Amino acid sequence: MTTVALVAGMVVSIPSAAQAVTDRPSTEGTWLVDPSGRALVVHGVNMVNKLGSYAPDATGFGDDDAAFLAANGLDSVRLGVIWKAVEPAPGQYDDAYLARIRETVQTLERHGVSTMLDFHQDMFNERFEGEGAPDWAVQDDGLPAEPKLGFNKNYLAMFALNRAYDNFWANRKGPGGVGLQDRYAAAWGHVAEYFADTAGVMSFDLFNEPWPGTGYAMCALPIGCPIQDAALTRFSQRVIDKIRAVDQRTVTFYEPYALFNNGIRTHVAPRGAELGFSFHTYCLTATFLGRGLLGSYGLDCAAMDGLVFANAAAHAKQRQVLPLLTEFGGTTNTDINTAVVDQAAKHQIGWMYWAYCGCNDPTGARPADDQAIVLDPAIAPTGANVAIDVLRSIAVAHPKAVAGTPGAYRFDRSTSRFTFSWTPRKVGGGVFGAGARTTVATPAVQYPRGYEVRVSGAKVVSAANAPTLVLAQVGTPSTVSVTVVPR
Repeated sequence: MTTVALVAGMVVSIPSAAQAVTDRPSTEGTWLVDPSGRALVVHGVNMVNKLGSYAPDATGFGDDDAAFLAANGLDSVRLGVIWKAVEPAPGQYDDAYLARIRETVQTLERHGVSTMLDFHQDMFNERFEGEGAPDWAVQDDGLPAEPKLGFNKNYLAMFALNRAYDNFWANRKGPGGVGLQDRYAAAWGHVAEYFADTAGVMSFDLFNEPWPGTGYAMCALPIGCPIQDAALTRFSQRVIDKIRAVDQRTVTFYEPYALFNNGIRTHVAPRGAELGFSFHTYCLTATFLGRGLLGSYGLDCAAMDGLVFANAAAHAKQRQVLPLLTEFGGTTNTDINTAVVDQAAKHQIGWMYWAYCGCNDPTGARPADDQAIVLDPAIAPTGANVAIDVLRSIAVAHPKAVAGTPGAYRFDRSTSRFTFSWTPRKVGGGVFGAGARTTVATPAVQYPRGYEVRVSGAKVVSAANAPTLVLAQVGTPSTVSVTVVPR
């Protein structure tokens, strides 16, 4: 069954939730699992076009980029969806834009790369040197958009920007007498329904890096800001409820205020099934003085990232939601990248690197290409077009889909030796039997001459030196372990 709707003056057919695909992952406590119950460990990248049409394919991102990601063990993409492009006029949705997003999702899916759809914003709107909200949703009470200091200093200095956030969190009525959040939630509901039958969609991310508005200073204390977090909870719940009205299955991530990135705790607490906690980590010094200027990964950044991971793990455990690091990096400083990737492995938390390309990003690193793995998606991701040191810092051997409960895993960067063990017991209950398959990413950038495998409790069933190592369980062992070393 489909629904026929008038969208932006056109009659279109919208897939119903009843047509939803059945291969989407779900959550079991703090784990992401596939339909067979295998635990999934996400390693991926962000791909967001913040300019022009806001469509990822407009940058040249396509089939060769999806193949490049898969070959390097990067199995997911946090794909930017811009509210301004979704709803250019109040209550009117541009399904031609969503069709372009879906084509990118399908391209990625053909290469085994899954997609998180991310309603992305930074500094709310172009008026404030940012992107995200439609012009009609900007309510800054006529304050001047000054001083213009760029990303992300405008958060601290521009009164108009903070007033726009204040009015958004207050759900102030906009065009047609409808609250701004109500419009936003309805737009998310439309997107969720549109993608209900699209294979390859892994999850949704409600709102990138929300900013608390005028009262941001109250949220800069280590304990956080419970009063402002209550407003963020109400907003998140409003959007989740709209999504769940049309899609009860897709894992939906909520985010804390952006200050969480720098070690501040959060109290945001929406309710519902299949929820995840999307968080970021950026060293405070690097964020405000320019990423990549630190020279090395100092003790200050190590302490900051450690605090962010600890806060995220505690939040996820307390609320029994799935934690996922959906942004880090944005720098050519590979010490920062490697340290965060290694901390994530220690905490058994998946991640998505910022970003696949610079793509003239107006609210990212300066220069924009300093945050890129591939400098220009419009040309082949080979040779000088690849930031090879950045790629090598993040594309490491790691568990992908585990037939059991993951134990410790570690990639030794000095030797490229990878070790991992797990038990056949499912994280959601039950036990995997003989033949159950576990996959491990073994990217060629770490094993250019191939690799050798030592395994106990399973056998190798993939081709020699395949970019994904596949192991089939043998019998009913108490523990399965694998070691991968360069050939």
